[in-house]
Amino acid sequence: MHIPDFAHQHTAHCESGVVSTLLRHYGIDWDEAMVFGLSAALSFAYIPVVKMAGQPLIAYRMPPKTIIRRSCRQLGVRLHMRRFSDEAAGMAALDAALAQGQPVGLQTSVFWLPYFPSAMRFHFNAHNLLVYGKEGDEYLISDPVFETVQRCPAEDLRRARFAKGALAAKGLMYTLDTASLPAPGSVDLRPLVRRALQQTARQMAAPLPFIGVKGIRLVAKRLAALEGAAPEQQALLLGHMVRMQEEIGTGGAGFRFIYAYFLEQAGTALQHEGLQQAAQTLTAIGDEWRLFASRCVRQCRKPQPGGCREIGAVLRGIADQEAALWRQLGQLAKTL
Repeated sequence: MHIPDFAHQHTAHCESGVVSTLLRHYGIDWDEAMVFGLSAALSFAYIPVVKMAGQPLIAYRMPPKTIIRRSCRQLGVRLHMRRFSDEAAGMAALDAALAQGQPVGLQTSVFWLPYFPSAMRFHFNAHNLLVYGKEGDEYLISDPVFETVQRCPAEDLRRARFAKGALAAKGLMYTLDTASLPAPGSVDLRPLVRRALQQTARQMAAPLPFIGVKGIRLVAKRLAALEGAAPEQQALLLGHMVRMQEEIGTGGAGFRFIYAYFLEQAGTALQHEGLQQAAQTLTAIGDEWRLFASRCVRQCRKPQPGGCREIGAVLRGIADQEAALWRQLGQLAKTL
């Protein structure tokens, strides 16, 4: 039992990759960058009251499921999402959807997926993948972070779907209502791009001190305040910053490169030079985030006097660049 015309995609980020693959299966040719941009997924948050490995939560995108929901809302597509209190019922619902020829999106825990190398498994319960068939006791998996399709025993997939802990999925599965899908080629991008740009600009200019550009400045202040602290204490926050930026969920620089490609595509499709110029600016900002991460790593390995102050200053400079860009994009959206 499998969907014969299903095409797997290898992408940078799981949620945007799953949505792109689903839409392309039904004839809506949006790649990962277009999905990410049109769902206004780019953001920044520094939330000290929420901990990851004992360190403050640092996020570079909107919360899980935002991309799924907003993409469907942009297209006017009805999204069927289900959670389950009974694990057997959740697995039966998955099999029923596959029997109807529907690819099924799942939220899972990386730790229980056996096709992940052991060194890459950790308790993260918001990894998205697609199931497109079942052969015997194995499910056929299109996992966007892998180059090829995978197989997963039913018992392992059940454990991955119903893992406990933070962001527990409770068997979450989702499918698209095909009757509500627009005809291929009929989507007018202009109003969608305008709405997405305005929403992303608002997110990055949020008045809360821990969200958007203000959140970046708050982190810069906290990093500079590490000056004079013990090297071990410096390494805890600096190392956490690098992990959250470069390893967890595609990361800060990676998301900026994806969003920049969205701007480039939108600029080409709408023949708007301002969007293409903004794409170049954001790509350069992404490069600055990567250099910032390198500075953090060097300070962790070989702490230097004044190193944390310099790192804080670099991040403040990035915040200034982002503030200018998002003001520009907010104004530019009005011209579309």
